[in-house]
Amino acid sequence: MITSARHGRTGRFQRLYLASVISVLVVTQTWAQDTHVTSDYSQPAMSLVRALNGISQQSGIQVIYDAHLLEGKRAMAFSGHLSIRQALDKALQGTGLTYEFVNDDTAVIRGPHFPVPSATRKEPTTINGNEAAAATETLDAVNVTGTRIQGGTSPSPTISLSQAEFRQQGLNDLGEVIRDIPQNYRGGQNPGVSPSPGGGDVTNQDVTGGSALNLRGLGPDATLTLLNGRRMSYDGFVQAVDIGAIPIEAVDRLEIVPDGASALYGSDAVAGVANVILKRDFEGVTLGTRYGSSTEGGLTTHEYSATAGTTWNSGGLIASLKKENQDPINADQRGYTRQMEDPTTIYPGSSLKSGLFSLHQSLGAVAEFSLDALRTIRGQTTTSAYPGYYYLTLSNTSALLLAPSLKFYLPNEWTLTADLTRGRDSSRFTDYFLTADTSELESSGCYCNRSHAWEIGVEGPLLQTGEEAVRLAAGIGSRGNDFQVHFQGADDGERGSDRSKFAYAELAVPLVSAQSPRPGVQRLELSVAARTEDYDSFGQVTTPKLGIIYDPVAALTLKAAWGRSFKAPTLVQRYSGRITYLWNADEVGGSGFPPGATLLMSYGGNPALKPERAKTWTASIALHPESLPGLDAELAYFSIDYTGRVAQPIANLNNVLSDPAYAQFVTYEPTEAQLTQAERYGDAFYNFTGADYDPGKVVAVARDEYVNVEMQQARGVDMNGSYRFDLTSGRLVMSLAASWLKSSQRDAADTPAFDLSGTMFHPAKFNGRFGMLWLRGGLTAAGFVNYTQGVTSSFTPVKERTSSFATFDTTVTYRTRDGGGLLDGLLISLGVQNLFDRKPPLYTPPSTDYVPYDSTNYSAIGRYVNVSLARHW
Repeated sequence: MITSARHGRTGRFQRLYLASVISVLVVTQTWAQDTHVTSDYSQPAMSLVRALNGISQQSGIQVIYDAHLLEGKRAMAFSGHLSIRQALDKALQGTGLTYEFVNDDTAVIRGPHFPVPSATRKEPTTINGNEAAAATETLDAVNVTGTRIQGGTSPSPTISLSQAEFRQQGLNDLGEVIRDIPQNYRGGQNPGVSPSPGGGDVTNQDVTGGSALNLRGLGPDATLTLLNGRRMSYDGFVQAVDIGAIPIEAVDRLEIVPDGASALYGSDAVAGVANVILKRDFEGVTLGTRYGSSTEGGLTTHEYSATAGTTWNSGGLIASLKKENQDPINADQRGYTRQMEDPTTIYPGSSLKSGLFSLHQSLGAVAEFSLDALRTIRGQTTTSAYPGYYYLTLSNTSALLLAPSLKFYLPNEWTLTADLTRGRDSSRFTDYFLTADTSELESSGCYCNRSHAWEIGVEGPLLQTGEEAVRLAAGIGSRGNDFQVHFQGADDGERGSDRSKFAYAELAVPLVSAQSPRPGVQRLELSVAARTEDYDSFGQVTTPKLGIIYDPVAALTLKAAWGRSFKAPTLVQRYSGRITYLWNADEVGGSGFPPGATLLMSYGGNPALKPERAKTWTASIALHPESLPGLDAELAYFSIDYTGRVAQPIANLNNVLSDPAYAQFVTYEPTEAQLTQAERYGDAFYNFTGADYDPGKVVAVARDEYVNVEMQQARGVDMNGSYRFDLTSGRLVMSLAASWLKSSQRDAADTPAFDLSGTMFHPAKFNGRFGMLWLRGGLTAAGFVNYTQGVTSSFTPVKERTSSFATFDTTVTYRTRDGGGLLDGLLISLGVQNLFDRKPPLYTPPSTDYVPYDSTNYSAIGRYVNVSLARHW
């Protein structure tokens, strides 16, 4: 039995747990199924179908093929201690067929010209050795995030994580998954991000309890998040998508391309794109439950889930339900925040109800219909206390996505797809003002978002070049977004909308294929993409992207991609309410002013904002030597150059009158006309001076409304590697993922640039993750070392540098075999995050109202223990 106290450490538990997993070391996100680990094979000559099924079952790798390709073909006898790749080579020898791994645990069998489904196919599709379709089933060509070419390869580095990896790492929802990716910043909209001075960015707010991707720290609005390739409606008042609301039990894998992708997907994909891909074929029912809690108190979690699915001759479906309740962490439950007023939450309490449905149905050999539907309801409770009173904020967010699609299989291996997407997200909030004797409603309202889109696209081969074909993907469509903030008692609130029409095209040109290599050129592929969007609000934007993939030898892959990206200003940035603030000058960095001196500051939306534009490029080198089959490593360099980046120019309110970087947005000794303009800018006026407003005491006017700043840059290096090998007592996997980032901003051409990365409430310059995984039969044991570099604070006269933050996580999982027994199909998992209970690095905040740590980079959860149990029938 595990016991925990409200405060302090549980040393006895720590010693017992360490003793029980003394041989357990760590893993990162790159291991998945292992394509290089060897096994003993002994297969006689047989049909190729049976041979591939046997390899799939023995290795655990998913093998996807069209039975029409395999008709009449046989595999020669083979045996030996072989890797999965070697076994596939043996099975396909002399058949004229090849294979390609589209991710770490999925191999696709290709014909001489890599045919895609045609209207004349009459044989079943087989996946992982199971015939999942009948005579009229067609094989869905595999789509990879980062390209619209079916079966294509992205020229940009790609992160792919399967559900098996989520479970082996002890990650329980997609929010936890993305926060463990070094390329992703934990700031923006994520649970535990607490109000902070300046905050780095207005998006650093946990408004709804959702979890949003924020690649490179460029904002959740600069990372496009898709579900099965479809856009979801934005969440809350910032342009974010709550990826954590998607039931992880129904997810097959998560693919992330941390590179500009506007030429392929449009606005928002400046930092990259993430695609949550659902399971296509699921048989049976899985029920699960999880309990977790922090050993220092708080964050007690109860979770229940149910997932069911079935397949039939011409289709299949999967449905998943999830319910979760989570207690808050209060300030008095951590020693370093007990100086804060009670009751204050430093991590919100929350609840989640989520349901997902996904269906695919073949319509003869002509077409296939699919439908994805997602419905979520998330609640959150936070409190912020001050001497004598506190605020209670309740939020309830409901989201809905409906995405039907119809794909037609045309002659000559072409497809035509028609997609329709509709989504809405309503984040309703209620603020109460409470004292020991009174309770009154402070405000209430809704951040309401709606989205709709349609798209028609075609894909297929243009012409044959040797054994490969030049392929084209092209399409047209339209999409729109609507946003409204409605406050109780207001006549209308704030609202805005945007509509755009678009057209895109992508061309993949295989100059040298792996089937016919030349000296010094194992493979050479070029890709060209372009997209034009025409907005009702600010006109037309066109973005291109070029890519190259070059394998000089089989063991080495070089990739490079260059492109232009854009992002339309969010509706909040354009249409949010305008506010005028009055501050005491000495509270915002002023010195040497007469007593009672004040600052008048404007804040809010700007309808005149222009689109953000960026140049992006990446270059990577991947090593996968045949002489060392267990080794895979990739090193990538990335560069993002923004122009016209939309930002709040004054990020640190405490230094408005002292930081030279803000000088161009501050007017000293304002004229009467300038004062009048500032006074009339806002729809509301807030006086925080404690005295009546006196225009004669205003010594400066500051402008903090959204503007297009001159420049924002992000450059850095990503590194991923893994080494896998067999032991006499199982399999061991070692892996490493790390990212180094340098980002900066310049507000105007004649002002100096200033650092973003490495400073408070912006991404740390270095994040890394190292570990090992041990597998034997149904038992897996894993652990992680997570490292985040320290950041610099400028909230004190002398800058402070926090220490780094390193934590150790470990998970032990046991899965019984599927069968008819009572304990068959059972999954038991015990995980501990931050095993040694590391506290977040502290800094000196300007007020005890703020938590004394950077909540965007470091966590206050402490040691967290969770136990999960699942049963599959």
